[in-house]
Amino acid sequence: MDDVTTAQSSPTASTGAVAFLKGHGTENDFVIVPDPDNGLDLSASAVARLCDRRAGIGGDGLLHVVRSAAHPEARAMADEAEWFMDYRNADGSIAEMCGNGVRVFARYLQRAGHTGAGDLAVATRGGVKKVHLAKSATPEEDGDITVFMGRATLPGESVTVTVDGRAWPARNVGMGNPHAVVFVDDLDHAGDLRSEPSFTPTAVYPDGVNIEFVVDRGERHVAMRVHERGSGETRSCGTGACAVAVAAARRDGTDPSATGTPVTYTVDLPGGRLVITERPDGGIEMTGPAVIVAEGHLAPALLAHSGTATG
Repeated sequence: MDDVTTAQSSPTASTGAVAFLKGHGTENDFVIVPDPDNGLDLSASAVARLCDRRAGIGGDGLLHVVRSAAHPEARAMADEAEWFMDYRNADGSIAEMCGNGVRVFARYLQRAGHTGAGDLAVATRGGVKKVHLAKSATPEEDGDITVFMGRATLPGESVTVTVDGRAWPARNVGMGNPHAVVFVDDLDHAGDLRSEPSFTPTAVYPDGVNIEFVVDRGERHVAMRVHERGSGETRSCGTGACAVAVAAARRDGTDPSATGTPVTYTVDLPGGRLVITERPDGGIEMTGPAVIVAEGHLAPALLAHSGTATG
């Protein structure tokens, strides 16, 4: 893949080849497929091939960039947000939201000239997300991106997560997608995380769950590993970091809705660091980097089973 020199705003080059970019947010990496008019029907198998690290481009997921007005799932949000993040997991399954993905999505729009520093709205299956792109500190370095992630939900069901004979109670947190947050003494207790850790009762998460394992590093400072449903262990998970901060605040007795004071947690992930703030009104802000690393064109065989969109 070539180093990025320009950001592409069209899904096709003059040859008809499909354009792509590659980006990451704290090493949670994504294949980016610009398709403003929703002209591609990306099948689950095609997405899985693109995300394959040996036979494809490689990524924890895929960001399909579509104008909201052109996508049947986003048309109702078009007045609020011009662009829709049609997010897919690495196995091709559809997901509601991806916090790191939103930052990378916003960085692509900036590189493509669709937005500049300042505020931006992005439509997702988890609702419209407000984004702020900070001005670059230097011409060589992109500024951080803050995503306003909405409010967490705290379903009351009790959940137990088990790995290699060890069992822990998990905090059930919703961030537009489901999370089970487990506080452990050592991150190695999470095991290899290639396959989903077992949890009970399974009925709590009928569509699967993201499972975070968390250790303390200091005051309002934690580290985590995560198994993302449909992707396995990833280097970072933005919604997971938000869920972890919310769970840590409740555990620590620093619930902003009760204290009236915002609370900020630093969350270290294998791929980098995110800063999560929960406000007294329940709104959650996530701040971190987003980088575009490459762009090119896809071999037609990778999309062999995709046709023309009908929606």
